[in-house]
Amino acid sequence: MVEQVFMLKTKNLIDSLKWICARFWLWNDWNEFKIITQVFLYKFMNDKFWYEVKLLDQKLQNSENWEEVIKKYSESEYWLLTRKMSPDSAKLKPDHFISTLFNKQTGQQFWKLFDDTLRDIAIINNDIFSVKTESWTKIQLFDELTNYIADSSKRDDFAKAIINQLIEFNFEEIFHQKFDFFSTMFEYLIKDYNKDWWWKYAEYYTPHAVAKIMSAIMVDTPVTNATVYDPSAGSGTLLMNIAHAIWEDKCTIYSQDISQKSSWMLRLNLILNNLVHSIPNIIQWDTILDPYHKQWTDLMKFDFIVSNPPFKLDFSDIRDNLDTKENKERFFAGIPNIPKSKKDSMSIYLLFLQHIIASLSPRWKASIVVPTWFITAQSWIEKKIRERLIEQKMLKWVVSMPSNIFATTGTNVSVIFIDKQNTDWKVVLMDASKLWTTIKDWKNQKTVLSTTEEDQIIDIFHNTKQVEDLSVVVSYDEIKEKNYSFSAWQYFDIKIEYTDISKAEFETKMKEYENNLQGFFTESKKLEDEIFSQLKGLKYE
Repeated sequence: MVEQVFMLKTKNLIDSLKWICARFWLWNDWNEFKIITQVFLYKFMNDKFWYEVKLLDQKLQNSENWEEVIKKYSESEYWLLTRKMSPDSAKLKPDHFISTLFNKQTGQQFWKLFDDTLRDIAIINNDIFSVKTESWTKIQLFDELTNYIADSSKRDDFAKAIINQLIEFNFEEIFHQKFDFFSTMFEYLIKDYNKDWWWKYAEYYTPHAVAKIMSAIMVDTPVTNATVYDPSAGSGTLLMNIAHAIWEDKCTIYSQDISQKSSWMLRLNLILNNLVHSIPNIIQWDTILDPYHKQWTDLMKFDFIVSNPPFKLDFSDIRDNLDTKENKERFFAGIPNIPKSKKDSMSIYLLFLQHIIASLSPRWKASIVVPTWFITAQSWIEKKIRERLIEQKMLKWVVSMPSNIFATTGTNVSVIFIDKQNTDWKVVLMDASKLWTTIKDWKNQKTVLSTTEEDQIIDIFHNTKQVEDLSVVVSYDEIKEKNYSFSAWQYFDIKIEYTDISKAEFETKMKEYENNLQGFFTESKKLEDEIFSQLKGLKYE
């Protein structure tokens, strides 16, 4: 019940912020996106700070007006209190509190105080919250948000409208339990922002059902001190799911993504999911052109790799730069050519797939979303990658997902699982395309996997089950015999059903067939005569 209340409060807050942005002509664009997510983060940090300091100081916990009490602390008292806080939590000064800004909004140039407050929070917490680019530039936590208002005379009203929304309630009561702030917020926003098809670097959102299946299949035993990597992280849905499966304090996240929007969302996701210690490993830069995570000159090897790489990204501007001696080993199957029509450039995922194989630790696992045509394609690069997975005995599972389960792309997808320690040399292939449920999502129909269907898929893989018309267990040799096809339906048995009937029943059925055929032939003769009659009636004029 508490979770539902705070989910509603989160959505109401987002609606209020969207309404404010619309009032100031910032409707559904990238600036609105940044404003909403950064204001939400400021609210989260403020309320979490309150929650933590009250737990640490009994005097604050018992006070009816704890904010006034803490403002009277000496500098050393305040410093000692904040030192006891979790290293993943933002350190705030009393001047940073939302309530402080609320009480000062009648002053001159309130917009400047608002921007200065967010900038000061970013500077104080820069070491733990900044994302690096390839040039080691640190991207700070907050922008000067009122600068997005073109009419400077409206900036005060904009800043006041935001603060008046943030003072309405607080999230304190939800911090004692796990509440997925990010998913609640992001799924609510994605309906608008993922339609931005004009962005060159479009992020595709991985459905929670798919992310859950991927993490549950990969993390089937207790794990400690694991490194988890996504070379095309997007907002981090896959990373968060596997981190939760391992436990956040037992793993370290690494990622790289070219998109500034994705890097911001991933950082927000890490902050909201107790993974702040991994923020220094979040890099905004091009993985394919220049992978950042290395050990000396070699690619860093990771324990777990998850990825839903882009399928349609145009990489023609970097294609020639990839064909180097240094990349021969990484792109062992080759570099895809750019088709004449660049809008058909659908093969960059093959580069990500090869990069993942090259980045995987010898003893661990990877899970990658691919377009379903990859699992049977006979073109050179696709087949050579599949051959590598079979010849080196790395393939463990393959599942073909239902159509349209990825609402943001019409491409049918499959998920391949790599396990370099596949000791039984068995591979489970599943065709889950018929497992789906339709639900109403606002005015639209949405294809999803039910919880029962998710659990069924996970159970089949964990227990290496063969289920009629759903899954098949095959050997590497059998896959070679099928020309390295990973498609389950090519391995299903063809069944011919026989029914015993008497001689009289047989003769009756044959008579029915004869009568039906005679009727078809008679009708066909009539049509032939009619066609010839019509042809004879045609005259030249």
